[in-house]
Amino acid sequence: MLAGILSGGLMRLLALPLMLFALHSAPTAAATTQPLPPFYGSVQVLPAATRQALERAHLWQAGCPIPLSQLRLLTVSFVGFDRVPHTGSLVVNADAARPLETVFARLYHLRFQIREMEPTSDAGDDTASFECRDAASSPCPGTPPTHNWSEHAYGQAVDVNPIENPYTGCGITRVKQSIPYLDRSHHRPGMVTAQVVQAFASIGWGWGGNWSGTKDYMHFSANGH
Repeated sequence: MLAGILSGGLMRLLALPLMLFALHSAPTAAATTQPLPPFYGSVQVLPAATRQALERAHLWQAGCPIPLSQLRLLTVSFVGFDRVPHTGSLVVNADAARPLETVFARLYHLRFQIREMEPTSDAGDDTASFECRDAASSPCPGTPPTHNWSEHAYGQAVDVNPIENPYTGCGITRVKQSIPYLDRSHHRPGMVTAQVVQAFASIGWGWGGNWSGTKDYMHFSANGH
């Protein structure tokens, strides 16, 4: 009997560290129910370090349709895929900076999850705006290049969670990781919702998911293109 009592006590002592580990490591409902810290947003002229980073990453070069002086660094709070607040930045057109700040404030309070937000990241799932490039052609096989500036080249477009919100045409996407997200009927974290579309619509921006034929679920822009 004594051996049984000791054995039971030992098992409880061994289990305690595991219970504590689980409490600290497992996601809890509190992450989605407790109040968020106040939203933070700021707009500033591009710092010298950001200008240099854009040029090193070939996101801006001579011949782009707008000068660096027309761009701003927008820094905002966002809720990550870990469900906790983070701070990230986008390079955007000066005219779009304050309106976009209000959009991201709405997304923050909706607790819409964003993977990453870093102006010069080469990660595949970065929410970003400015990139001096042509508009991408449709993923449909045989579609020729556009040879037209993208709205990103003016800092007047934002791509939100590109992996979860693919650019599609003819029922396909160029990005292998996005294939599971071609099924838009099964909602998963980071996928654009009607509330996200409405947040951008509140400043007059259109959504690529509303295009006919080719659809760009990640893409929001000032002129809807």
